[in-house]
Amino acid sequence: MAPDRSFWQGKRVLLTGHTGFKGAWLALWLHRLGAHVSAIALAPTTQPNLFEATRVALSCDSTVCDIRDANAVTVAVRRANPQIVLHLAAQALVRASYREPLATFGTNVMGTANLLDAMRGLDPLRVAVMVTTDKVYLNREWSYPYREDDPLGGHDPYSASKAACEMVVASYRASFLQAQGVALATARAGNVIGGGDWSEDRLIPDAVRAWQAGETLQIRSPQSVRPWQHVLEPLAAYLRLAEHLWHDPGKAGAYNFGPDTAAAASVGDVVMQARQAYGRGDWVSVADPRAPHETRWLALEIAQARAVLGVLPRWPLSESVQRTMRWYRRFGEGVDARALCDAEIDDFERNP
Repeated sequence: MAPDRSFWQGKRVLLTGHTGFKGAWLALWLHRLGAHVSAIALAPTTQPNLFEATRVALSCDSTVCDIRDANAVTVAVRRANPQIVLHLAAQALVRASYREPLATFGTNVMGTANLLDAMRGLDPLRVAVMVTTDKVYLNREWSYPYREDDPLGGHDPYSASKAACEMVVASYRASFLQAQGVALATARAGNVIGGGDWSEDRLIPDAVRAWQAGETLQIRSPQSVRPWQHVLEPLAAYLRLAEHLWHDPGKAGAYNFGPDTAAAASVGDVVMQARQAYGRGDWVSVADPRAPHETRWLALEIAQARAVLGVLPRWPLSESVQRTMRWYRRFGEGVDARALCDAEIDDFERNP
């Protein structure tokens, strides 16, 4: 289940989105595995942020680049000359997509197309994993987990842009990259928690901000159900997927990564666990019938990842919440963020 250190040692990897929450964690992990990481992303958008707190720039060749700029992306890709591409750069917030739909489509659709086009004709490249989201499916608000062959769709601009991104990836695979010998896959995961996320409109960061300030956390939809997982779970899955694609390009395609279907939990359940783990904090439901539409029930079927890749969920929700809140609590006490992340990765690698 843990990434194969012997595989990643010395590999040239291009990582996009390394200034974001998941990207910063992944950059640190790749560095620990011995990969030579080139990374492109916008400057961090929050203060504090995990990229600066863990000094990620010291662990990779970091370049500020807007993936909507096709020329800049091409230059960065050619300079990196990667063997493996891991694409995490995105506008990843649902409510922000309502405010800025054009920027969301520009980043998530055309930004991905720019990266894919820059990969054409790149001789050393063998594997690319393009990260989308669990929200790419045409959501029918039913009680069944979504499978990789279910129809794609999206009500909000974020979900729609990621569904469109899946189609762009499939087109480039069939039209160009498969014939070039590149194994190209998409990874569908979401609702990750873990230390170091300070994004807006995300449950745990909102809770930490409110409770640190002695304020009451306001929850929009406490009954909404999501497939929550610790950030290291999907990151390990992305790395595992890349390893498999390197050895067997025939496994290219789309994969769901998440907890067991029965482990999906409501927002209210997660808040209660977070409050208990943090040791204090109040919350209140402030549902607004005029608020933009958000999915009420979402779970993923992960049988394909289990059968084809051997990827299994490791940490249950209770442990994931405990680890997340402990990270924030210890960071607030002055413990170094990089040391906290290294300790979490150590635990994940050691404990099956």
